[in-house]
Amino acid sequence: MDIYGHYHHSLIQIQKLMMDRLESLNQQARDAGHAKLYEHLASRIKSNDSMIEKCQRKGYPVNTESALRRCHDAIGFRIICNFIDDIPRNLQALKNADWCTIVKEKDYITHAKPNGYRSYHVILDLTTPYEDVAGHTPGHYYVEIQLRTIAMDSWASLEHEMKYKHNIKDPERIGRELKKCANQLASCDIQMQTIRQLIHENDKE
Repeated sequence: MDIYGHYHHSLIQIQKLMMDRLESLNQQARDAGHAKLYEHLASRIKSNDSMIEKCQRKGYPVNTESALRRCHDAIGFRIICNFIDDIPRNLQALKNADWCTIVKEKDYITHAKPNGYRSYHVILDLTTPYEDVAGHTPGHYYVEIQLRTIAMDSWASLEHEMKYKHNIKDPERIGRELKKCANQLASCDIQMQTIRQLIHENDKE
């Protein structure tokens, strides 16, 4: 079954629309003489199998309503920033946008997960020209955005790869090393931010 039904096409169009809007926010920042908001973007529509598995894991009915209303990550974006301070700049740009509303935030940067994972997650309620699962036009769709630095994203990619490897020898040791690496990268992010601030202070002088 296609859990998204005939809304799958709308998801593809909304993904493109969202990409254009995020790129526009970045360009607006640069046109105003500010540093770019992010280094690059990544996006995906959650696969059919993954969404079915999530609904089952959450105890939701396996249907389109669950996929598009109870779950909030059918459409996902990752905003990869150069510096930690770019993350609140992106958040403010989203809060100022008239085409979306932030309905949920999770700060895994200030409060990292036990395994060392760091990222800032937001759920947007996006107003679109497409009919939603409730039959409304304009329709409302949820979009999940993960905001990370390059260092955070590199670590998350490695951790994700390890998570799906089978028959790993000594997983406890690997977990400890990953946690240590996450802490070292977090320190590096802070150092990089400090260097950026010092450069800006010199420019002002």
